[in-house]
Amino acid sequence: MTAEPADVDAFRAEIRALLDEIGDGLHPRQFFHGRGGATRDLYRELGRRGWLSLGWPGEDGTAPGTLVHEFVLWDELAYARAARPDLAAGIVAKTLVVHGTADQKERFLPGIARGDISFALGYSEPEAGSDLRGVRTRAVRDGDVYRVTGEKRWTSDAHHSDYLWLLCRADGVAEGDPHTLLILDLRAAGVDIRPIETIDGHRLNEVFLDGVVVPATDRVGAEGQAWRLIREALAVERHLMVLPGRVRRDLESLVCWARAQGLLGDPLLWDRIEQLSVDVQAVEVLAAEALARTLEGADCTAEAARVKLVGSRATQEIARAALELGHLEATRREDDLAFLWRESMMETLAGGTSEIMRGVLARAEFGLGGR
Repeated sequence: MTAEPADVDAFRAEIRALLDEIGDGLHPRQFFHGRGGATRDLYRELGRRGWLSLGWPGEDGTAPGTLVHEFVLWDELAYARAARPDLAAGIVAKTLVVHGTADQKERFLPGIARGDISFALGYSEPEAGSDLRGVRTRAVRDGDVYRVTGEKRWTSDAHHSDYLWLLCRADGVAEGDPHTLLILDLRAAGVDIRPIETIDGHRLNEVFLDGVVVPATDRVGAEGQAWRLIREALAVERHLMVLPGRVRRDLESLVCWARAQGLLGDPLLWDRIEQLSVDVQAVEVLAAEALARTLEGADCTAEAARVKLVGSRATQEIARAALELGHLEATRREDDLAFLWRESMMETLAGGTSEIMRGVLARAEFGLGGR
């Protein structure tokens, strides 16, 4: 299936009509508040309309033409500051469709498609942030179960998720990749979730696991396959790493602030806004390029790293433009610009730091830095 422009335009109109219908039910900063509460209610509405499963691949892993619709959905929701992509409907479901057992598909996919089942990603640890090969959380096989012990950190949405998509080491993997992927019930005994407050008022988490029992039937793929499965999942999600609608909305917030302050006549500020407008257009073009590569079934690692790098930089430069030009009123804590400045510090870390993205580009584009 390929997406015709008229079809995509009609779908975009449907999304906007839904947002108009919800109206004041959306918090102005809901996009930044995590995936629980009102955002989960919105996911359920998307599920009712069949929109959460738009980008799910075929069982052979082929990318569907509806990836365009999936991109438009999350881009419109990002522009409206309504919601980020649902982790369960993205990385988790797209992996289970291809690699899950019949039992796992039956137990999880229908609920994910409805928006009823939520997942957090249990990847990073205190000693394994950007380099996930260093994870120390261990799963010890004990008959028909694993007993999992370790700590995950910077775990978004764990406090209102049902399950943890857990990257760990399985004792007994003699050679090759020791990593294993488990579905861990966050309501199980031995799970302790503690908050980490962030500069933008968001909440991340530490997740402590003390002998948590995970049925062996909740292992995804074979022992030692986790790293490959995670890379495959990232490959089909990279086109959603940076949503240009969010970046454009940030720029509009800067323009609205300047208008309210009577500063649109300031030539230095207006020159900066015009420069930032070009940056936003660059993000849009690069995001479209990553999407096109994904639709072709090609590896878009470099394209995704480029849009993440440019997009993160644009959000930071938009948020600090007024302050850098001496307009101290932009620092008022309750105002959008001050909030966006704090949030942009987080944005450059999520999904891989700018330094990591430069490393990806160095390897992919110039063959530097080894594997």
